[in-house]
Amino acid sequence: MTARKEVPTVAQSTETDWVSRFADEVIAEAERRAPGKPIVCASGLSPSGPIHLGNLREVMTPHLVADEIRRRGYECVHIVSWDDYDRYRKVPAGIDPSWAEHIGKPLTSVPAPPGSSYPNWAEHFKAPMIKALEEMGIEFHGISQTEKYTSGAYREQILHAMRHREQIDAVLDRYRTKDKDKDKAGAKKPAKQQQKPVDEAELEAAEGSGAASEDDGSAGGAGYYPYKPYCSVCERDLTTVTSYDDETTEMSYTCACGHGETVLLREHDRGKLVWKVDWPMRWAYEGVVFEPSGVDHSSPGSSYVVGGQIVREVFGGEQPIGPMYAFVGISGMAKMSSSKGGVPTPADALEIMEAPLLRWLYARRRPNQSFKIAFDQEIQRTYDEWDALERKITEGTAQPADAAAYSRATRTAVGELPRTPRPLPYRMLASVVDITTGHDEQTLRILSELDPDNPVKSLDETRPRLDRAERWINTQVPADQRTRVRDEPDTELLASLGETERESLRLLLDGLDTHWSLDGLTTLVYGVPKLQAGFAADAKPTPELKVAQRAFFALLYQLLVGRDTGPRLPTLLLAVGADRVRKLLAA
Repeated sequence: MTARKEVPTVAQSTETDWVSRFADEVIAEAERRAPGKPIVCASGLSPSGPIHLGNLREVMTPHLVADEIRRRGYECVHIVSWDDYDRYRKVPAGIDPSWAEHIGKPLTSVPAPPGSSYPNWAEHFKAPMIKALEEMGIEFHGISQTEKYTSGAYREQILHAMRHREQIDAVLDRYRTKDKDKDKAGAKKPAKQQQKPVDEAELEAAEGSGAASEDDGSAGGAGYYPYKPYCSVCERDLTTVTSYDDETTEMSYTCACGHGETVLLREHDRGKLVWKVDWPMRWAYEGVVFEPSGVDHSSPGSSYVVGGQIVREVFGGEQPIGPMYAFVGISGMAKMSSSKGGVPTPADALEIMEAPLLRWLYARRRPNQSFKIAFDQEIQRTYDEWDALERKITEGTAQPADAAAYSRATRTAVGELPRTPRPLPYRMLASVVDITTGHDEQTLRILSELDPDNPVKSLDETRPRLDRAERWINTQVPADQRTRVRDEPDTELLASLGETERESLRLLLDGLDTHWSLDGLTTLVYGVPKLQAGFAADAKPTPELKVAQRAFFALLYQLLVGRDTGPRLPTLLLAVGADRVRKLLAA
């Protein structure tokens, strides 16, 4: 058995959370398969375009399990296979249509999008994902499939697959027959979705990389071949293998470009196994014990199901433990997709939220549970939940599974993730930078007045959360929803007020100096209607009082920002400043 190290553990009980349960299962399975060897968890990512937040689940699921295994003192490696030797399938929106000439080439042979500093298409889309994974504390061993195939690393596996092509074809044919029978019977039903995508961009995210529906090698007219060469002239995979000799490894192929040639496969490194053979080959080659898969790989006859038979019957290996993971949606997707022309990536999310929060969103849900990541106003509620959990952790009142998810979000086996020293409420920070338009001195003034007994002395205390909130305000909140404080009083509205409304404003202004803190102003704005009704400021509100409070709040918003709603009033008052509040509210 691999020696254990003394490291902090989250949980070793199967009762705690889904990560612990999978870790138990993976450790036991690794002991059965290869006792004493490092445990291998794996992910696969195709840099065919922006690697979005749905793809991140492909990495986060094994990362969390691998990290738990490391916390228990076992040696564990998390492989991320970059499927950069896959074919370029289509020209995405926003890219020059001339890129269509590259369809069929390996992703590493396609030029990067215009203006990119990267050498090819694959590297352009890998780079931001690698940076995001680093920021999230995800340790992995990256493997370029281009490097593996072109270096000849898989040569024996390719020759083995070609020798067993009839056996592979027979496995695949079991499912081809089933699919045909279903089509004839009219009984084939689309896979049930976890949740309804809200627009085309989300639907694109749900479809995955496209590998799940890739040609399985049966399209050729001269028998079945599990290997697809890239043409040595046009570099595309529009090729058909016309003959192959097992003894000499002599292979002939023709290409749609008109080129044809005969090569020795034992020396040929410009091609790859078709996906439904490539994936199980890698399971055996790398000794993968744990690898999840998306819904596009998990239906009957799909690459994961077929791969389980091919890895056993052809490559003498075993299929990994592999949960199916569900769809990750985006709240606020429509606005973002229309402005950016695509689905949000982890890098996009990390611009508006801290890494531990993003980790938590994946850690707290079982892989088969769908969930949404908020880019709209819901992000404030998400942060409120996170802060409430942190308070429970501090108090020791959190449920075990919640505490485990929090621990997985804030630290790895290596150590703690960077955090904001003084994490003020996200919605408050967003309101403040909205009003100050990011002016540092004004922002610091307001934040220092929130709690006079313990004032914020430097904005660095509130970073990076402050920067994330500011980025959210500037990129995700439409201009018509931004807060613009009036420059001059609304004299017409002030002149039209009745005595009760005028009195409410006087009570508020009279109490500003003695209540000038976040808690004090909260008590004041809720207390004014109570005092007017003859109740104490701390009295429980009646239904009638709640109506009066809402009317008072709406009046304040109209006089301060010209709308019926806005940021929380205590925060807004602090942000506007006492002198300006007096100027705008003096009736």
